[in-house]
Order: sequence, then structure tokens, then C-alpha cells
Amino acid sequence: MKAQLCEALGEPAGLRYTDIDDSAPGPGEVLIEVHAAGVNFPDGLIVAGTYQTKPPLPFVPGSEAAGIVRAVGTDVTEFEVGARVLAFCGMGGYAELVAVPATMVFPIPDSMSYVDAAGFAVTYGTSYHGLVDKADLARGETLLVLGASGGVGLTAVEIGKALGARVIAAASSPDKLALCSDHGADELIEYTTGDLKAGIAELAPSGVDVVYDPVGGDHAQTAVRALAWRGRYLTIGYASGTIPKVGMNRLLVSGGALLGVLWGAWAKRNPERNAENMNQLFDWYDRGLLSPHVSETYPLSEAPAALDVVMGRQALGKVVLTNNPA
Repeated sequence: MKAQLCEALGEPAGLRYTDIDDSAPGPGEVLIEVHAAGVNFPDGLIVAGTYQTKPPLPFVPGSEAAGIVRAVGTDVTEFEVGARVLAFCGMGGYAELVAVPATMVFPIPDSMSYVDAAGFAVTYGTSYHGLVDKADLARGETLLVLGASGGVGLTAVEIGKALGARVIAAASSPDKLALCSDHGADELIEYTTGDLKAGIAELAPSGVDVVYDPVGGDHAQTAVRALAWRGRYLTIGYASGTIPKVGMNRLLVSGGALLGVLWGAWAKRNPERNAENMNQLFDWYDRGLLSPHVSETYPLSEAPAALDVVMGRQALGKVVLTNNPA
């Protein structure tokens, strides 16, 4: 089978598109013929060797994929050959075939394309877990989303609206904010030309109930200071490249909480609860409450270029690799 192989840690350009042995399902696994694969920021960190997960070389990156079940391992009874599915594979998605534990594979709605499905699990799974399981975001509360036009940020906007929250989207350009508005954001802050502190003060003078932060960097301190009483700050990732240092005293005076969100690790530890979350997300998708925005698709052979777009924070919504995506 064809795959993108990482043989040395470094830039995405170092990936090699080559033939490797076909994957096969082990006990409890499902073998998926990959029609599309999501491209995520952590994929690039893993390739660079800077992520908390450090697989032995060589390896095939790619944390999520969608396609058709081609075979099942022993003890797998819930999937049949030919079923349309998406999967959180953690590794191996940038390939024509990938074997995934059955607990991380989900049948997709008839209305969902493989391209939408390939970019669904990580971003929507992360945002739902963060906003519901961690922050317990309630109807009528105010949610501030930083990096709101990116892969996870845009899903947080949509899920916040589905939960009945007032959503403030912060992003770095007018076109990014326009996308956030199209996906339901109530208020917008452009934080490259404007002042994030002033924008929050104007739109939420009593503070925000939940901050969703996949960016880190300089804006984190401002956002922590903007928490309302008993506010919750979700740290999702550090797309800015800088892990922020925040004053813990701000959490003290607001009675607030700093909550880490690592959906993949949580999902593996809580497969039944994660399946419930995914079913809720599929229902919202079918009802039109969620509308994945895939800004660009690349053939599997051009994975390095796709990963460069994501790592350079140029993507609006999701970037997806395709291989027979129909």
C-alpha cells in the first residue's frame, strides 16, 4: 500500500510517499480502506518530534481517517465489511489502509461525505469533550473562543451555539472572522489590529464564563484575566508555538478553574462515554447544527504541503487528504 512514511524527525517535507506492507487487523481491530484523512496540528508536532507522543521511527503519521471497512479482527462483531466509518487512529492515517481498535471506529451518517468524516473526529470530539465534559458550558453562558477560525476553534463556535451559549470569536483577520460569523458566532474580535482586552471588556464587561484556547501565546494572560466568577479556562493546545505562563492568582480571585483538554487520551480511557459524545455530534450534523468547513483538500501524495498549511496556521477550518474520496 502507499503511505507517507516518516523516517527522520523534522519538517513535513521529510515525509516520503512510498510503498509499505499492507496493514492487517489484529484482535479487536478494524481494517479501513482510507478514502480521506484529516490533517491536524499534532500530526506536524509528532513528525517534528515535539509532541508528547513519540513513536519509534519509521512511522506513518495521521490521527484520523474515514473510509470503508475492508476486514475485521477476531472478537469484532459490531462492524461488517463494506461499512462506511470514521476512525480516530492516533497514527497511520496518511495511508491507503489503516488498522484501528474497534472502540475508536464509528459508523458515519448516510448524509456525511468521507471528506467531512475525515475531519470530524478530532476537532469536534475535542471541542465537545472540552465544552461539555470539562467546562459544563450552560445555555446562556458566554464562551470566548481564541483562534476561532482554525480546525478546533470553528467547531467550538458551532458546538457553543448548539449548547445555547453566547459565542465571542477571536481571530486574526477579517476573512477569518467572517467565517466564524457564518458558523454562528454572535460577536467578533480581531486581535491583530485591535485590543483583545478592550474587545472583551466591551462585549463582556462582567467577564466570560468559558475560554476555549487552542493557541496559547501572549493572549492567554488577557483571557485568564477576563474570566467571570467561577469561569473555566480550557487549554487545548499551543498553535502559537508558545506555552503561556498565566498568573494563578487570577484563577484564585475569580474562583476559576484551569482545565487541560487532551481528547485522544481521554477517549481511549473512556470509550463508552466517547461513543455517546460522537452519537450526539452525528445527530447534530444530521440536523444541520454542525457544518464542517474543509478549506482545502490535497491528494495523499501531497501530504507535506497540506501539513505545511496547517502548521503555518493558514488553514480556515480543516485540511483533508483524499484518496478515492467519493
